[in-house]
Order: sequence, then structure tokens, then C-alpha cells
Amino acid sequence: MIEDFLKYQAQTTPHPLGLEVEKALGSFVFTTDGKKHLDFVAGVSACSLGHCHPKIVSAIKGQAEKYLHVMVYGEYAQAPAIDFVKLLHANLPPTLNKTYLVNSGTEAIEGALKLARRATGRSEIIAAKNAYHGNTMGSLSLMDFEERTEPFKPLVGDISFVEFNNEEHLSLITTKTAAIILETIQGGAGFIMPVNNYLKKVKSRCEEVGALMILDEIQPGFGRTGKLFGFQNYDVVPDIIALGKGMGGGLPVGAFTASSALMDLLMDHPKLSHITTFGGNPLIAASCLANLKEITETSLVQQILEKEELIRKTLKHPLILEIRGKGLMLALIMTTAKIADSLILLAKDRELILFWLLFEKRAVRITPPLTISSEELRKGCGIIVDLLDELEKGMHEC
Repeated sequence: MIEDFLKYQAQTTPHPLGLEVEKALGSFVFTTDGKKHLDFVAGVSACSLGHCHPKIVSAIKGQAEKYLHVMVYGEYAQAPAIDFVKLLHANLPPTLNKTYLVNSGTEAIEGALKLARRATGRSEIIAAKNAYHGNTMGSLSLMDFEERTEPFKPLVGDISFVEFNNEEHLSLITTKTAAIILETIQGGAGFIMPVNNYLKKVKSRCEEVGALMILDEIQPGFGRTGKLFGFQNYDVVPDIIALGKGMGGGLPVGAFTASSALMDLLMDHPKLSHITTFGGNPLIAASCLANLKEITETSLVQQILEKEELIRKTLKHPLILEIRGKGLMLALIMTTAKIADSLILLAKDRELILFWLLFEKRAVRITPPLTISSEELRKGCGIIVDLLDELEKGMHEC
């Protein structure tokens, strides 16, 4: 299978991990060679309830027997999508009461940017340095990393950048600014959390000058930080949030949410201001609904910080400089990028799935399913510590 994978399917790197997947269940991915891999990545935070959660599978099967795609977004009333957004809004602040369903996180970002410009009549968008919001042209334009953006220029114009957590840069948000967009917790940069009420100060500055605040909740959303949404840890309510990844129970989805006053601007002048064929797809919406019900109607989220504490207590090693992040959105910052690479690749051979972050080359991603058990966490952390011991021994022998 790997030969056909490399020959016929476009690749994103010269050296993909290349696991040949046979099935996946719970916290494990099973490969065609009979191995059972403990998953500490969860599809890069997408599989909130693990693989093939029975309630997700049941919802998908039930909807598949009723109807699939019937009409482009926004024309027909379909129960799976309506029930999902209704439950979503019941768990959000009152001002975030209308949602546009799309197909991916990066499309959610595109929609949020369009909405901000439409609402304010301004063009300037401010993003953070070392941010990652996706790879479509608008989302890519929010990245200041020349190595990744240079081959695709010219990008969307009137984008400027500030340093995350730098309060001196708040003055750069002005009456010319349509919106500032930030990740609630910076992902690719190494799971950098806001400090010193930074997000509240950003929102206050936006209110002063009439700009909008967009928070990218694509990674921290849906329980991963110990709250349903990451921003709920920081006593701030943004004007627009972008959602994706853990929202779909393992299916491709995205959304952007704002007040009805903002969202209704996309209905007219011009009509079809944002349009998508498959946004709100009933099969995916059914999965989203089952996923959100399980997260909100059980004690799952309340257990997240306990699981974080278990990881932090267990993963103590001289080769780990620090553990960044919150809840089950964690990054091990190793002493060197070489150690991070070695750990990820050796873990694959030990049947533990780890992964990299985009910009911070010393980082190792720890984003397991929210449903992972304490026993599974201890097993995976034990493998990590054993491998680091081996790496450290090899360094001393050299």
C-alpha cells in the first residue's frame, strides 16, 4: 500500500511517517502489519472522542440512511445542522449566537476575515507573528514565515503583524483596523499561552477603536484545554470565533460564529457573500452533534486537567526543557530539535504516535483523544521516558 500511496497520492513532505492503516478504535491505530499504535496525537487534535467512538459511528450510520447532500448551504432546513448549532450556542456566550458551517478550519478563517472587512468597512487585518491559521490564500497571508509564504506571493494585502503577548504592540490596532486575529493558544509556535490578561487587553483595545477580535479556536476548542473553548479560560468574549478539528468527531468540518447582527451581513449586499456547497453537510453535522453532546453531557471535560497533571508528573526528564500548553493540548520542548526528531521517529517503532509542531522544531506534540484513559497515558508516557533515557545514554556514550 505504501508504494501506491507515494506514487499516486500527492505528498506534503518528502518523508511521511507512512503508517499503513487498517483500522482505528479508541486510543489506538492498527496497521496492516498487525501492530497496535497508541495515539498521542488524535489526528492532530481532530478526534476528540478517539477513533470510531460508538456514538459518533451510530450518528453517522443513522443519518446515512436518511439523506446525504440535498442542497447548497443555507437553502434547506436540515435537522442535523440545526440541532448542532442550537446546542453549540447553548454552550457559548450570548453574543456568539449565530454560526456559519463550512468544510474546514482554514475556510472558517477565510469566512471570518471576510466578515470582519464587511462589518467594519476597513481592510487592515492584524495577525500574530509565528501564527498558523491554515493554508488557503487568505489564511496563509496571516503567516509571517517567509520560507513558507514566499513561493506563493503575492498574498492577500493589508496584513500586518504583532508579537503575541506583547502589550506594547496593542497601539498598532487603530481605527484603520478591521480585525485582529489570534490563536487563543498559539499552536505551531509551540503552544504559547496568553499571559497577563493579554487577550482581555486586546479586546479592550479593539473596542476603543472599533475593530473586531477574532479568536482561532480550531485547536483548543471542544474541550481540549479543560473548558469547552479555550477563550473561556481567559475571561474574554471575542467578536468572532473560528472552529474546526475537534468539532467533527473525525470528519472534515469548520465553522465561524459571531453575533446575529454580524452574521446577517453575509445575507445581502451582496447576496451570497459567503457560499459553500457542502457546508452543513447532514452526515458531518450529525457527527458534530453526537460529538458535542458527549463532550457537554458527560464529565469528560472535567477530567482533562487531571489528565494534564498526570502527564506533567510522569514526563520529567533532563531532555525535556518544559511542557507548554494546557489540558490535553501540550508540547514537550526538548533540548534540541534533533532530540525531538529522534523521539518522534523512535516512538513510531515502539508503537506510540507522536508528531511535530510547525515552527518550534524542538517541540513534540502531545494531543491525545480526550477519552484516553489514565492507564493509556501512563503507558505512553512510560515509552517516552524510556526512549529519552536511551537517547541520553547514547549522547553520553558519544
